[in-house]
Amino acid sequence: MRKLVKKQEDEGAEIDLTPMLDVVFIMLIFFIVVASFIKEAGIEINRPDNTNSDPSDATSILVRIQSDDQIWMENRRVDARAVRANIQRLLAADPEQAVSIKVDKGAKANTVVDVADAAREAGAGAVNWASGERK
Repeated sequence: MRKLVKKQEDEGAEIDLTPMLDVVFIMLIFFIVVASFIKEAGIEINRPDNTNSDPSDATSILVRIQSDDQIWMENRRVDARAVRANIQRLLAADPEQAVSIKVDKGAKANTVVDVADAAREAGAGAVNWASGERK
């Protein structure tokens, strides 16, 4: 008799997982659908148009940073410590000029930031960015 009772208890202890799996799949579908409608917060970036406009027009001071971190202004190489003085000299002639920084692919970020900081410290009203030719 004991064996019979034990056998009936073992058969009754079985759990059906099908409803639980159904609920899990419905929740998964719900979260996938909801996640597609969530807009994450971020920074909006104003990207320049993909036109071939040259920032070296007469109304801006052009600073070019090459891929080997050489800084060029007015067709001559300039030391990073002299960028501020050169921009101040050029701004003395026309204080309304903007500074355009043209960066070649492969230039180090700290060089670019140093040049931008020097332009701001020199008193430039606007600092524009342009990407250089890709070789």
